Amino acid sequence: MSAEPVPVSPDWLVLREAADAAARSSELAERLARHLAASDHLVIHDLGAGSGAMARWLAPRLPRPQHWVVHDRDADLLELAVAAPPGSACVTVEARRSDIAALTADDLVDASLVTASALLDVLTVRELVRMLRACMGRPMLLALTVVGRVTLAPADRLDARIGAAFNAHQRRGRLLGPDAVATAFEALRATGAEVLVRPSPWRLGAAHADLTLEWLDGWLAAACEQEPALANTATAYRYKRLAQAAAGQLTVTVEHADLLVLP
Repeated sequence: MSAEPVPVSPDWLVLREAADAAARSSELAERLARHLAASDHLVIHDLGAGSGAMARWLAPRLPRPQHWVVHDRDADLLELAVAAPPGSACVTVEARRSDIAALTADDLVDASLVTASALLDVLTVRELVRMLRACMGRPMLLALTVVGRVTLAPADRLDARIGAAFNAHQRRGRLLGPDAVATAFEALRATGAEVLVRPSPWRLGAAHADLTLEWLDGWLAAACEQEPALANTATAYRYKRLAQAAAGQLTVTVEHADLLVLP
């Protein structure tokens, strides 16, 4: 059984790109760059590439020249990735419309490196295992997977209940949601690969007002869809949080994890 594709708005990807860039683990990127230092030409396959943000963040941190093959189901997002490549003449980008859950080792045969960002949590166990099998034997940088922990300050008595409902929503349709990091870690360690995990949290404050409001609405909507009884109290909760954000008093930490896999 395969999960249904999760639609992603181009506006949402643009809105989150700066927060993603700040959150990703620079330590793991540096470790990866050392591992690839002897390479004279990298071919990098980016799975679920969306608008190409991973390439724009990672390309300057790795040896060049590089050729990126960006995979996604959404042709419109792939157009964005090609239209806004990393700013270097030594980096080229090729778009490839792909079903990530159906990739095989043959699709990645020329890959020096496989990357993904905000992908693992929207896969089922079966899809994750198949994807990892296709990537086996190559370095992987798998970034920004949610781990199911959100902290808002100031705290509110509803935070935990909304967070639990949201996490349950993330697991709908057999998706891994906040279980993805642990599942991937165990599957990868079983292969004998070196697997490094580092935190990559979003830290949202007054400088991220638009992203915070968009995230808050999506968080609440998913929680209320999962637990309809929340709807009556969620409206007042939302207005309270909006007022705090407008006053520059709200901070949100959304925890993620990055995995670096070295064969």
